[in-house]
Formats: sequence, C-alpha cells, structure tokens
Amino acid sequence: MECYTAIFALMNTMPQQIMPLLLELEQCLKQTNSWQNTLPSNELLASTQPFCIDTLSLPQWLQFIFIPKMRELIELGAPLPQKVEISPYAEEAVKQLAFDAKPLLDVIKTIDESFK
Repeated sequence: MECYTAIFALMNTMPQQIMPLLLELEQCLKQTNSWQNTLPSNELLASTQPFCIDTLSLPQWLQFIFIPKMRELIELGAPLPQKVEISPYAEEAVKQLAFDAKPLLDVIKTIDESFK
C-alpha cells in the first residue's frame, strides 16, 4: 500500500513542478523575442520528424507543440511522459539562434531533470 501512496504522491506533485517551468519557458521565449503571434501552418505543424526538426525552429516547437501539449496533459490530469530529453536537441538547435540561449537551455535542462 505504501508503494501506491508514494507513486500517487509523485503523480500529484509532478504537474505542480512542471507548470511553473512551462511558464518560465514561455517567458524566456518572450524575453528573447522568439514568441510568435502567428500560428505556423497546419502543414508545418504536421511534421512527423522528432521536434518537427524539418519544419519548425526550436522556439516554434516549444511554443506550438511542447508547451501546449504539456499544459493539456496537466489540465486533463492525464499521465505525463515518463522521460523527457529535449536538452540534447536544444543544445544543437540554439547554435542557429541569434540570441543568448543560456537561460532557455537552463529551463529545458530543469524540465528534463524533472522527469528523471
């Protein structure tokens, strides 16, 4: 019974840890002027590649795919992914960005670590 209680407690605290990180991620994107007011086309969003690497930039993927999906899961009380590993991709993708991405990478790493 204690095992189930521990798992249930972990499931309940995970969304409480992730939601503020999603807000921080959004703030980082806005502070670097990477937040967009226009939704990419359905064609661009429909990529089947990991991180929509062939159609979206890292900031676009975070804004239009990752953040909304994570918020949706949390709001619905649905199970969250057991593991998230965005950092390896993000570390490569930020090389193409024209701003200091360290704060963005720091938040992404914290999100990754929250799922370990």
